[in-house]
Amino acid sequence: MHPNNNLRLNVGFFIGQNVGYSRDFLFESAHLTFDPDLYLSDFGGAARITRTAQGLLIQGKMNATILSECVRCLTNIELPLKIDFTELYAFSSQSVTDSGLLLPEDAHINLAPLVREYMLLEVPISPVCRADCRGLCPICGENLNDTTCEHNDQAVESRLSMLKTLLEQED
Repeated sequence: MHPNNNLRLNVGFFIGQNVGYSRDFLFESAHLTFDPDLYLSDFGGAARITRTAQGLLIQGKMNATILSECVRCLTNIELPLKIDFTELYAFSSQSVTDSGLLLPEDAHINLAPLVREYMLLEVPISPVCRADCRGLCPICGENLNDTTCEHNDQAVESRLSMLKTLLEQED
């Protein structure tokens, strides 16, 4: 069984319901894989589906954790991701919204593409392990969060030596 099958919902029973009928669907999974580029752990959340005159309104709130790497010190970190989305699966092409979602003929909605897209949008471009991460030493490559390098101050001074001489000339 594919791990993302639990994001596939049979919603055929909604079609015969009155406008305003809703139901909550809960999701929980230790791991979800969205090939080729997204691997989530500790996935959980809920989706409320409500029947409207135009289609089925999906309101989802989900969270997960993704393994990433700090861009400053290159250590592995776990990033929490939270998504909150609202989408309409239209009954007919006349009711389709900008997202272009149309209720399939078999009345099975697969939320995996939506979850994948929204989760990817939540991944930070430059993830850091903590706000005050000091990064790596530019000379020896040591993690400056764990150690202190003696040559680190010398490296900064040599890079700024030209500015220092300009300031001295003004005096």
